Amino acid sequence: MKKYAYNEITLTQYIFLINGMQVGTGVLSLPRVLAEKAGTDGWIAILIGGLLSTIAGIFIVKTSQRYPDDTLYDILIRLFGKIVGKGIVVIYTIYFIFYSGIVLVNAMLYLKGWLLPKTPDYIIIFLFAIPTFFVARNGIHIIGRYNELVFYMTFWIALFFLIPLRESSTWLHFFPLLKDGWGSVLKAVPTTVFTFLGFDIAFFLYPFLQKKQYAVHGIVIANILSTLFYLFTTLICFAYFSPDSITEFNQPVLNLLKVIEFRFLERFDMVLLAIYLMVVSKAWIPCIYCAVFCSSQLRGKQDHNSDVIVLLLFIIGFIFWKHPTWNESEAWQQAISNAGLALTYMAPVILWIYSWVYEKYHQGGIR
Repeated sequence: MKKYAYNEITLTQYIFLINGMQVGTGVLSLPRVLAEKAGTDGWIAILIGGLLSTIAGIFIVKTSQRYPDDTLYDILIRLFGKIVGKGIVVIYTIYFIFYSGIVLVNAMLYLKGWLLPKTPDYIIIFLFAIPTFFVARNGIHIIGRYNELVFYMTFWIALFFLIPLRESSTWLHFFPLLKDGWGSVLKAVPTTVFTFLGFDIAFFLYPFLQKKQYAVHGIVIANILSTLFYLFTTLICFAYFSPDSITEFNQPVLNLLKVIEFRFLERFDMVLLAIYLMVVSKAWIPCIYCAVFCSSQLRGKQDHNSDVIVLLLFIIGFIFWKHPTWNESEAWQQAISNAGLALTYMAPVILWIYSWVYEKYHQGGIR
């Protein structure tokens, strides 16, 4: 009997869970950040970032394939022992707690800045926490269904990005290519780290995947979907805004949608922002699940309901005490990007090499 038969997920849910973790609030400011680093050549950095995330994701799957029924917690305990293994799990728990908190903070700041300026920030987070609890408490199978449903309900949003192109846009902004050389493009690649974070959820998803032989295909498809989405929105922003003016907007994607008007509705960007919150929830809900899954495993418990409640109350309390600003959010985002560079990009490669040496060592007669 399979260890996680009750919580199994399909390949489609596996893809949308990874893609959902990646496509969050980062895309709203990504064109501006890339333009500051590499001008209109910043879109090339997205391709490089997508390639790097795909390679790191493949290493995650290859490591998991050696232990098909083990989650990240089980793998770390197996390879490093209880003390060191649990210490690393604690690091991952803290990382996922702060990552989910930053995504929630960003979503709150966008909603407060564009829709609910008079509403206290902790009230907005509390409202986010209610549906989050009911989804996250039910396990990865339900979260996978939720992510799949939201994807089908919201993928049409990308079509509205084409409307502003009819009024004012020019592809001359992109020429000449590599106007500042490859150096500026390579400097912009690290800025894509935060937008591609999240594929490390594959460590947690692999034991639940029904058709594990397609795990590599799934993580490649998920990264391609994320890369194409970021590339699509960035290219449209670069075509609509001039290379100089795009850096004046904190969230150029929202400013782009602001020009969309219909006879029956003027501020269509408000509607899209409200709907896009469901897309962002596909990032923070699985991330909260990863955090509480690690914490419950550390406590030797299977039920993580209480962990979800404690984590959400902690985030609400922190917002009530701190009242974060945009500048603080960007600083935290940079910090989590640095941590993600180590835990999400470098650690899978190191873990794969270590597990390979570990298996060779034990197959040599130690067992």
